[in-house]
Amino acid sequence: MIETKNICKSYGSLEVLKGVNLNISKGEILAIVGASGAGKTTFLQILGTLDLPDSGEVIFNGTSTANMNSREISKFRNMHIGFVFQFHNLLPEFSALENVCIPGFIGKRNTLEVTKRATNLLGHLGLEQRLHHKPSQLSGGEQQRVAVARALINDPDLILADEPSGNLDSENAQSLYQLFQSLRNEFKQTFVIVTHNKEFAHLADRTAIMKDGVIIN
Repeated sequence: MIETKNICKSYGSLEVLKGVNLNISKGEILAIVGASGAGKTTFLQILGTLDLPDSGEVIFNGTSTANMNSREISKFRNMHIGFVFQFHNLLPEFSALENVCIPGFIGKRNTLEVTKRATNLLGHLGLEQRLHHKPSQLSGGEQQRVAVARALINDPDLILADEPSGNLDSENAQSLYQLFQSLRNEFKQTFVIVTHNKEFAHLADRTAIMKDGVIIN
């Protein structure tokens, strides 16, 4: 489904990625682990088209994102990729339902259809009683589930998660890991997750270790 070829990225004189080659299969849960500073988050941002490599390319279902202009990349990202971040990145002035709907509205999808899907997703994640609560009224675990629903709203092929359990206690972290597995089984999405949590890495289908800007296995 996804192939990265010799991805390199530097910031000034600092080489962060030094030729990352990786194949990711459809429906796979892949964990990327490694020490801080290994390049994991930078690689995830390039995989998600949030940043561009200095050289190399990302091939997504046979299409290279290197050939897209900025407008095409933005549209591609909105349609095909969902993001779950450590700090949730929910907009505080909007309700849970409104936060989940935002990517659908950005994609100019039908308002009623987006709202219905967002409601169903939040219900599926056990938040049917929290639709109209703002982030400040939700627990950390609830906020994370809202972020997961938001990532799923456009039915993307790929979900990217950067330390998604970093701000959760062990109980909520375990629930999140189980949630990713059940979502993969039900919705058939591919998950790529950067994590320091060894428990989660063991639950993934496969683990890739990054060290000094390259994948070493």
